[in-house]
Amino acid sequence: MTVLDSRRERPGERDKRQAGVTDHGALITDAGVSVAPVPDLGAGRGPFWLDEWLRANAADLVSWRRRIHANPELSRREYATTEMIVGLLRSVGLRPSVLPGGTGVICDIGSGPICVALRADLDALPLTEATGLPFASTVHGAAHACGHDAHTAILLATARALATAPELPGRVRLIFQPAEEVMPGGALDAITAGALEGVDRIFGLHCDPRLPVGRIGTRVGALTSAADLIELRLTSPGGHTSRPHLTADLVHALGTVITSLPSVLSRRVDPRSGTVLVWGAVHAGEAPNAVPQDGKLLGTLRTADHAVWSELEPLVAGAVESLLAPTGVGFELDYRRGVPPVVCDPDSTYLLRAGAEAALGEDSLTGTEQSSGGEDFGWYLEHVPGAFARLGVWPGEGAQRDLHQPTFELDERALLVGTRVMVHTALAALC
Repeated sequence: MTVLDSRRERPGERDKRQAGVTDHGALITDAGVSVAPVPDLGAGRGPFWLDEWLRANAADLVSWRRRIHANPELSRREYATTEMIVGLLRSVGLRPSVLPGGTGVICDIGSGPICVALRADLDALPLTEATGLPFASTVHGAAHACGHDAHTAILLATARALATAPELPGRVRLIFQPAEEVMPGGALDAITAGALEGVDRIFGLHCDPRLPVGRIGTRVGALTSAADLIELRLTSPGGHTSRPHLTADLVHALGTVITSLPSVLSRRVDPRSGTVLVWGAVHAGEAPNAVPQDGKLLGTLRTADHAVWSELEPLVAGAVESLLAPTGVGFELDYRRGVPPVVCDPDSTYLLRAGAEAALGEDSLTGTEQSSGGEDFGWYLEHVPGAFARLGVWPGEGAQRDLHQPTFELDERALLVGTRVMVHTALAALC
């Protein structure tokens, strides 16, 4: 496994807003934000050491999440978050290792030939928070609007709870992964560093504001879609709009691709694959009477079918060339493969459901729909079997604020729920 000494610092990049950690590992918030008691929806379901740990440390778990939330860090800049994780893991005798890029952590608990990995992501989104919470982001242009702060806090709690277990039936590998929000994703960094060496299965959770807290959504097969980026740059000699026949009409060519490429793809791929192309940006020209010399078109292409995903790049390249050939416009296509679909295998999904049922009861389980969103957890599943689940974070009343919105909030009872599910899933997979 390729790792760095977790004490390493990058000159000039140490975050001065470090978390204060006491000798016993409890986190101190700068503003003195109080942590009200958070009900444990799975209390009494054991094992006894998990019940005891949550009873004694639930307030710390909430504090960790709030600290991370207030101090968000963008992809591959998660230095303070990484240092916080390392400190909290070391404080209970664990031996975390930092990934070569300086952000992200790998840590093993237990021993034995069977190894189950649990993954959380660390990075925030490049947007400004608008929740008004007392622990809202203190960093303009960065916010945990996707729940990664909760994922990280849950895995920290899972680690520290597992560290109190009298005995584990195997090894649990904790993967605190950077850069999930950028393609092709920090999962590749973790895999390259050896995060999956010796791992038999991997599991993860993601906040879902459409599910009420206490519910866990699972699905066999594709849970998310592959997501690729398309950037098309067009060139033309330019000219006057009164004489389009003397030049190459770049804007018209852009319009042809915008309207025709999605239609072409819909007739070239299996409609059951859930393949969809949507344009997100188009730029060309300034004056109403001038044919511009350059333009740009950007969009995302998504599919739930792994086989279709492997065929899309040459299909798009051929279609663009055919569509633009009659226009005389020059072009350069930059097709960037993003992430594969997250495809949950039946056995791993069964184990995750067994863990959720043991943690919360049979009523906690629900099915969930396949999403067109991308998630780099799919890279892990290219190497080992595993399953991904949706963690309910909606309080059950009030607005359902979607992911990636500046107003996204979550019910903090989900932190304890997620911890219980992760612990029980690891135990189910090791037994």
